[in-house]
This record gives sequence, structure tokens and C-alpha cells, in this order.
Amino acid sequence: MTNKNMTNKKGVAIIGYGGMGGWHTDHAAKSDTVTLCGVYDILEERRELAKSKGFFAYDSEAAVLADPNVEIVVVVTPNDSHKAISIRAMEAGKNVICEKPVVMACADLQDIFDVANRTGKLFSVHQNRRWDVDYLAMKQLRDSGEIGEIFNVESRIHGSRGIPSDWRGEKEFGGGMMYDWGVHLIDQVLMIFAGETITDLYCRLDYITSNFITETECDNGFRMIIGFASGAYAHIEVGTYNFVSMPRFYLRGSKGTAIIHDWREKCQITACTAWHENDVLPIQTAAGLTKTMAPRDDVTTRTYEIDRPVSDVHDYYRNFCTAVDGKAQSFVQHDQLMRTLRLIELSFESHAKGEVLKFEMKI
Repeated sequence: MTNKNMTNKKGVAIIGYGGMGGWHTDHAAKSDTVTLCGVYDILEERRELAKSKGFFAYDSEAAVLADPNVEIVVVVTPNDSHKAISIRAMEAGKNVICEKPVVMACADLQDIFDVANRTGKLFSVHQNRRWDVDYLAMKQLRDSGEIGEIFNVESRIHGSRGIPSDWRGEKEFGGGMMYDWGVHLIDQVLMIFAGETITDLYCRLDYITSNFITETECDNGFRMIIGFASGAYAHIEVGTYNFVSMPRFYLRGSKGTAIIHDWREKCQITACTAWHENDVLPIQTAAGLTKTMAPRDDVTTRTYEIDRPVSDVHDYYRNFCTAVDGKAQSFVQHDQLMRTLRLIELSFESHAKGEVLKFEMKI
């Protein structure tokens, strides 16, 4: 039983007190919508660490699930244990927030949904990167039509340190960049292109070490192209051996282009104000003249920045609690989780076959 004084806020317990477990714990402790009941981790040293920071630590998972003050369980354990813990929690009458990747197969995800439907408990995955301001700026541009019809979005995350030496390098735990970052970037692109129908997908995975290329256990990155029935397409790329990073986002519309070089920067837009100039002068290149690629000037374009969207990641918790009470729809829907995981499965299939996969998926 928790030693916390409960309020009218919903009681939450964290299972798994590692990196993201600590993140959830700190946010819950300061929350305006939940009360932190306590944490549990199978490792005694992590339980002791939680106690040293003033948090209540349960001595077992069973104790968490038996606590009547706990309405929400947040599962932040190694990925291979997500399914079993989530199911046990829902069957014990708890609503569940699970960290990603929730599972590595659509069939396992459906098993979790089936238990949620049977028990009437709310199950959600913490898709926290829906609150990234770079992504929100791109979604805003498509939704507003500010630079016309969007026909191409390129989303990239580049680093240069390889796969971290934790679960991300172990296949059984959902390692590799497809499950680590891909699950976020795919979800973001599908939210940007809401209402479209996917028609094809191609993916090439990277298997790279510091001094040679080989098929190792987990992918170090990937490049994916998703095609839509409208003719638009998205390019998603994750790299961990990039010592020069490409822009975080690059978006093209019928009336202009937008770019975000780095997630810390504002979105820069160059809008087309007039298509034709009276006289386009050719430019000299290394091997001759070109008129087609002559640069624009401020007579026919306007370049400006847009403010970073306002974002509070704790809105996820606020919405989840409201959805538990049946007063709102959960921000993260089951069908959205399933479609992202299905595209991940298809990405591995595309790489294995070395071909573009044709199908239809309404988003």
C-alpha cells in the first residue's frame, strides 16, 4: 500500500525505474492531474534509489496491482516484458500507459487490445514525440495550407554514436533504430498526412559497425519511402553514423518550401509570390550554363520564420485521465498504434525482399 496521501487526482504507479521510468516519475510527482503513488523495479538498488529521492517504492509488482489507490500503471520495463505486465495490470483493474516500442509484432499488440476491450480498461502507448515542436510546425503547415498542397515531407534524425550499449543493441528487447526512433517518426508522418491512403512502401535498413558493413543483430538506421494515393510521398530516415547531419525536416508544397535544420531552431519558409520572372538570366556552373536552376530572388519569393508551436508533453497525461473518465477520446488511438507497427513489419519485409511493397492503408 502506498504511503502517499491521495487527492482527487488519479493515482499512478510506475513499473520500471530506469531512464524513462525516472522521467515519468519526476513528471508524475509534479503533475496537476495525477498523484504519484510510488514506483517498482525488480532491481533492489533502483528501489533504494527511488526511496533516496523521497519516492515510495513497492516491494513487488503484485503490491502495485493490489494497491486500490492506483488507477493508472505506467509500464517502463524492457520491451519484451511490456505485453505480460500490461495484461496483468488491466486484468487487475488498472488503466495502462506503456512505453514504446510496446511490442514487436502486430499479433501481440492485438492481444493487448483484446484484453483492454474485455476488461474495459484504457490502454495507451506514450507517443510523447507528438509534442515535439518541430513535428508540430510541419503538421501546422499542412493543416493550414499556408504554402499550398503538401506533396513531400522528409523527416530525419541523424547521430554519430552508433547504437547505445543497452536494449537498443539487443534484438530480443526490440533493439535497433526502427523500433527506437522509427516508431516515432512513422507516427509523426502519418499524423501529418492524416486522411491520406498509403499505396506503397520501400525500406532499406543499415547494418553498420565502426569499420565494416555487415548484417549484425540490430539495424543501425534506415531509409524509408512511403507513397500516398494523392501522389505525395514521405521520406523517413534514421542514421547513427552521420557525422554531418541533414535537416531535421524538409517539406515541399505547391506554394513554397519549409525547412527545420535542427529541432532547436524555428521553421524557415520560402514562399513563392510569383512564378515567372520577366527575364531569367542563366547562371554559370562548372560545366556550362543553366537557366532551369537559376536561383530565385526576393522579387518572386518571400523568406520568413514561423514561431515554434506551444507544446506541453504533460497534455498526454491530462488527456489520458480525461479519457479514463469517458469525457474525451484518447489522443493515441489503438488503430494508430496498429498502423505504425504494421508499417514497421512491412519495412523489414521490404528490406528482406529488396522491393517496393504495394498495398492500401487508409490513415
